Amino acid sequence: MIFPAIDLLGGESVRLYQGDYQKKMVVEKDPLTQLQAIEAAGLRQVHLVDLDGAKKGLSVNADLIRRLRENSDIFLELGGGIRTLQQIDDYLQLGINRVILGSIAVTNPELVQEGVTRFGPEKIVVGVDGQDGQVKTAGWIEASQQSFAEVVSAMTNLGVTNFIVTDISRDGTLSGPNVALLKQLQKDFPASRFVVSGGVSTLADIATLQENGLVDMIVGRALYDGDLTLADLKEAEDGLSETNYSSLGY
Repeated sequence: MIFPAIDLLGGESVRLYQGDYQKKMVVEKDPLTQLQAIEAAGLRQVHLVDLDGAKKGLSVNADLIRRLRENSDIFLELGGGIRTLQQIDDYLQLGINRVILGSIAVTNPELVQEGVTRFGPEKIVVGVDGQDGQVKTAGWIEASQQSFAEVVSAMTNLGVTNFIVTDISRDGTLSGPNVALLKQLQKDFPASRFVVSGGVSTLADIATLQENGLVDMIVGRALYDGDLTLADLKEAEDGLSETNYSSLGY
């Protein structure tokens, strides 16, 4: 599955460069306009992030997220500042299809385990974001001293099956994804499903990932000032087996 990304900051859709809140590009003043364009293009899922929430550890853009959910039937996965079971429950009750847990996978793994037990592994995705081999938390601000593999291993032992892996050094750079990192994780944890995030910028990148068995990916900046269009993503996604949608509930 190919997930166009919508990152929310100050009520707008933006793109950051390598997670730097001071280096933002406004994509769309009204994120609903962007969401509806994605849906109109025939794509079936969106990666939604509350950047304000990721930084503050709160559901800052909850009202905007509700508006997006109420005005679209597209599959929405949501991350950013989700750090309590109540937040998870609230978003799932709202109709968010699955939630992304990031910082708490490092700081509060017991909560992740409770979330998987209570809501099911198909409703929980763990975001593992890092740079130079080291996982970062709190909106990519704080270093955790743990490697990608260490975090994935710990989460797998708690029942997590879905992961979004972001190489921060590639994010927003249009420099291509870190295929080697994802291939190694896929080899080490064959029962897990990995979504590639960061650096996917051309149809060639998508083809390379698919050739290496990495069929799930997030595309952000390349849609707005790069070489990819929504039509390109739809065409690339149409080449994937329909069975890939089973895990999303289609």
